[in-house]
Amino acid sequence: MKKYYIKTFGCQMNVYDSHRVAGILQSLGWSEAATLKQADLVIFNTCHIREKATEKLFSDLGRVYLLKQERAIEGKKTVIGVLGCVVQAEDEQIAKRAPYVDFALGPLTYYRLPEILEKIARKSGDTIIETDFPAESKFDFLPQNKSEGGCSYLAIQEGCNNFCTYCVVPYTRGIETSRPIEDVLAEAKKLVAEGTLEINLLGQNVNSYHGEDKNGKERDLAYLLRKLDEIDGLKRIRYTTSYPADVTDDLIRCHAEITKLMPYLHLPIQSGSDAVLRAMNRRHDVAKYLDVIYRLKEANPEIGFSSDFIVGFPGESDKDFEDTLNLVDKVKFIQAFSFKYSRRPGTPAAVMPNQVEEKVKEKRLEILQNKLFDYQLKFNQQTVGKTVEVLFEGKGRHAGQLTGRTPYMQNLYAKADKGLLNKIIRVKVEEATMNSLSGTIVEG
Repeated sequence: MKKYYIKTFGCQMNVYDSHRVAGILQSLGWSEAATLKQADLVIFNTCHIREKATEKLFSDLGRVYLLKQERAIEGKKTVIGVLGCVVQAEDEQIAKRAPYVDFALGPLTYYRLPEILEKIARKSGDTIIETDFPAESKFDFLPQNKSEGGCSYLAIQEGCNNFCTYCVVPYTRGIETSRPIEDVLAEAKKLVAEGTLEINLLGQNVNSYHGEDKNGKERDLAYLLRKLDEIDGLKRIRYTTSYPADVTDDLIRCHAEITKLMPYLHLPIQSGSDAVLRAMNRRHDVAKYLDVIYRLKEANPEIGFSSDFIVGFPGESDKDFEDTLNLVDKVKFIQAFSFKYSRRPGTPAAVMPNQVEEKVKEKRLEILQNKLFDYQLKFNQQTVGKTVEVLFEGKGRHAGQLTGRTPYMQNLYAKADKGLLNKIIRVKVEEATMNSLSGTIVEG
């Protein structure tokens, strides 16, 4: 039996895509390799948001090429493939810098993997590159998604129409497209029937979802959430990633009315400065963002927020950065992701004047992360002594230990029998660090 190895970079949509690629390969009779050296097929599913991720890809490709040569001496063939956003943005660079790559597929064409592997098996030669934006949805060609545990990801929307000046997603994933309501519900019901307790809806701009129902009428995310709420056996619902300007009144009401909807929302703002937000071409200002935050808190006082931040965007002044710190103090995010601005070729921000010096970006990132980490630690510490519901998803670092997620996406470890995997169990929290909790299962 041939074996595959997949390494994933970047966002949760990439993780989802890698899961679907694994499903395609398994349907062809492949099995997952325990180690890279065992793999007959090595796939890198790539991210193009930050320069470091792209350079890490080429570094990994170089190492795998050496492995490919070693395996060739042993009479073993190794196929190397690259998927995802780097392919869409830098297909010529892949062919030039890594000509030993056998195939490269954009994020909308990986469903053609069986055909590509067949071509490679028939003959070897130049890298096969596919970066089309097909008229048909890739979801029409993928094999059925399978539940692999208590939590499953379900892509409902792809692409983005916002064209933030720092972002490549509209160029690598295309314009916004949404899957039909009935297709999403059918997949959700199948996942739940197979044991899924929690579904996380995915999209680059998930709350711009506008899928058609069976009568051809466009429906929004709020409508879809209410239909998912009707599925027996589904215990938890999440969605990510949201765009602040697309949070509707009805979506806010969902957070008050749907108990299955977890009290945690990832709502990226990127900067706390209106001037920087305008330069980023974000369709919201700080006042609009805070209004959405406050109305969500009014709908559900228990809700917690995470966000994304970019520091050192072109033209960001000391005052702009201070505005970001002030915003963090107002919202008190329970989790956050923060990065230095990284130029991406082809984006408007890459050629903007007043690029911020690297050492300034590094210092600002350190200050921001210290503040964000402090709020995250405080929130986790406030959980100590409380009993929380945990969906156990995997084995912990130590023998006899399981790890899972609380409603707030906190990682929690507890001594537990493996029979509790993929179940929601009540746990009393006893210790908290910035990154995780630990506790004891509550009997009964």
